[in-house]
Amino acid sequence: MKIVQLTKKEAGKDWIYIGNKITLTKPLVLVFGNRYLLENEGLYTEIKTLFPDGEIVFGSSCADITAKSVNENAVTITAIEFEKSAFVIKTSNVLNKDFDSFKTGSDLINQFPKSRLKYVFVISEGSFINGSELTKGMNNATEDNILITGALCGDSDRFEKTLASYNENPKPGELVAIGFYGDALEISFSIYGGWTPFGPERMVTKSDGNILYELDNMPALDIYKKYLGDKAKDLPGAALLYPLNVKSAKEKQSIVRSILNIDEANNAVILAGDIPVDSKVQLMMTNVDNIANASEQAAKQALSLREKKPELAILVSCIGRKLVLDQRVEEEIEEVTQVIGEEIAVTGLYSYGEIAPFHGEVSCQLHNQTMTVTLLSE
Repeated sequence: MKIVQLTKKEAGKDWIYIGNKITLTKPLVLVFGNRYLLENEGLYTEIKTLFPDGEIVFGSSCADITAKSVNENAVTITAIEFEKSAFVIKTSNVLNKDFDSFKTGSDLINQFPKSRLKYVFVISEGSFINGSELTKGMNNATEDNILITGALCGDSDRFEKTLASYNENPKPGELVAIGFYGDALEISFSIYGGWTPFGPERMVTKSDGNILYELDNMPALDIYKKYLGDKAKDLPGAALLYPLNVKSAKEKQSIVRSILNIDEANNAVILAGDIPVDSKVQLMMTNVDNIANASEQAAKQALSLREKKPELAILVSCIGRKLVLDQRVEEEIEEVTQVIGEEIAVTGLYSYGEIAPFHGEVSCQLHNQTMTVTLLSE
């Protein structure tokens, strides 16, 4: 596996290489970056000039990640040439009248030839998709023998629109899935949160998909505002610092759900994923040390499952974690690199949702407020 990384912070500026500049043959080119910069119409042509034989995948981020930095207002390229493995890329788009998140996920995975398919990395639009239904659909298309991790694209704390694409200018509504093939490929992963529940546990008495209307038969938004106190005036942004811990009879483990928006007219809150009726929920909180420690644990778990040393780490963290970390945001990346080795190439993004199974399981889930570490080698 050969890897080249470049970054730049302004349109029209020169690309800066991170590490060595080497020539690659038909690489997979991952491009993560600020949504405004990805909207530059000349960007795709520019990257295609750098990698004329590359297969180019874009995803907008709340910040892009390398081993050296976390960049909120930049574009970062990671070009990967596989020597013993192959990859196939498939796409879908949700901007049509027949859009269904479950069917989109199932159809996306069903496009791949299944023979020797070992791993799928998904970059999904993050504005319209129901991530819970998306992951259920993707699981429906597998036989519990394919690892799937990935991210819902981000748009910082603006929540206006997200962009993704394959071999074209980034556009709204797009989902891109990369399937990896080959016996030499070794993949391991883990996730960790670091958030702590607090306050009373309440019952979900009315919900519809990812919209929470009532807790204990009372308006959910009123209850949430009461807990936030003075911070309620900063909603919906303030909600990213206080996600919900959701316990459902349908799931073995609790799921963390971020609140992405509020509905004042219906006194409701809109979550990143489903919240079933009769689930039990609690508010959650964290601090910088807990987040950094959780990232370290995720890296240790992912590394412990491997036989070979990793060559590439794909990190997907959540915008809520970034907001907590603030000026210390690079600390959680440093915790990962210290575990896996500072010489290992790192790519990734801060997202609106993380896609991965629970540690030790196979079926992928939508997570919020986690660090997801996926390690690859040939």
